[in-house]
Amino acid sequence: MTNSQKIAPTVDEIKIGPMVLTSGEILEEVTLRYEISGPVGAPVILICHALTGNHLAIGNKTNPGWWSGLIGEGKHIDTNNYQVLTFNVLGGCDGSTGPATINKKTNQPYRISFPPITIRDMVHAQQLALEIMGINHLAAVIGGSLGGMQAMEWGLLYPTKMDKLIILASTPYFSDFGIAFNHIAETAIKQDPEWKNGLYESNLSLRGLEISRMIGMVTYRSSTLFNERFARKSSQQQYDISAYLDYQGKKLTERFDANSYLTLLQAMNHHDIGKGRVNWIQAAKQIETPLLAISYDKDLIFEPPLMKQFAEEVANGCYYHVKTDFGHDGFLTEFEKWGEIVRNFLANETLFTKKKQV
Repeated sequence: MTNSQKIAPTVDEIKIGPMVLTSGEILEEVTLRYEISGPVGAPVILICHALTGNHLAIGNKTNPGWWSGLIGEGKHIDTNNYQVLTFNVLGGCDGSTGPATINKKTNQPYRISFPPITIRDMVHAQQLALEIMGINHLAAVIGGSLGGMQAMEWGLLYPTKMDKLIILASTPYFSDFGIAFNHIAETAIKQDPEWKNGLYESNLSLRGLEISRMIGMVTYRSSTLFNERFARKSSQQQYDISAYLDYQGKKLTERFDANSYLTLLQAMNHHDIGKGRVNWIQAAKQIETPLLAISYDKDLIFEPPLMKQFAEEVANGCYYHVKTDFGHDGFLTEFEKWGEIVRNFLANETLFTKKKQV
C-alpha cells in the first residue's frame, strides 16, 4: 500500500495481551476495538471518546459517528491529510475489554468483578495497542470530557509521543459537583430491584440506568437550550422535555452495559492529573507539548474558569471559550463555531493567544 491509498473508516480490534493496571491487578487478556480512516502513511491523530461514546467517531453514511461532523474528507479534521484513529476505551462495552467481557478463568462475564480502571490505565492500554500497530508517534491527541481527561494524561505519561494536544470540555481534576451527579446516577442503578448486585439479566430491564442517563442529559445541556427547544410544550398528558428524557434513557439501555457505565463513572471520579505529581498545577507545568484547551459556555461540570487556569499553567498552552447554549455538549455540536480553531491549531506551528472568546 502506498501513501496515496486511503483507508475508508475501518473497524477492527487489536489484542494487547496481559496488562498490569495502576491498582496492581492484572488483566490477563486485553483487547481494544478501534476505527481508523485516512491515507496510509499520513500523520496519525488519536481521538479519545467521552463517557458513552465509542470508537465510531466517523462511522459511515448509514451510521454516522459521534464526530462525523468534525472528521472526514475536507472537514475540520481532514482525513485527506491525516489518519484518524479512535479506540473504544478499556472498560468500555463496544468491543474493548470491560465488565461485559468473558473472563477466561470463569467462562462468565466479569460483571462487577471487573477491576477498577483509571484514566491512566486507558492511556497505557492505547499506547500498548499503538506499539503493536507500529505507530510510534502521533500528530495530535484530541478528546472531549472523559476523552479530554485521557488527552491530559497522554501529555504527562507519554510526553514525547505526540506533537499537539487538544482538550475539549475537560478539567485537570473532576469536580465535587461532577462526583455528586455521578453518585446520584450510580445510586439510581444500584437501587433498581433488577440490578441484582450487577447480575441483571438485561440492560433493557434497568430503569435505574435510564434514570442515570436522564440525570446526565440535564447536566450536559443548559436551561436556556431546554427552555427554547421545549417551551413547556406537551402532548398526551406529558411534557415534551419529559418525553425527550425518557427517550434518551431508553436509548442508552439499548446500547450500553450498566456495569461498564459504573466502571467509567468511577474512572471519571478519580481523575486528577495531580495525583502522585504533587498537585494539578505542578502537573500542568510538566506538560511541554503545545496544547489547545476549548471550554464551552454554561458547562455545569467542567467549568470554563478552571480550564482557562489549566491552559495558563501549561508552558505552551492556549485557550478558547465558545459561546453556546449547548453547555457541556458543545464539544459534540456547532462545529462551525470552533472546528476551524482545531483545524488551524493542527496546521500551524505558532500558538494562538491564551485569551480569546469565539
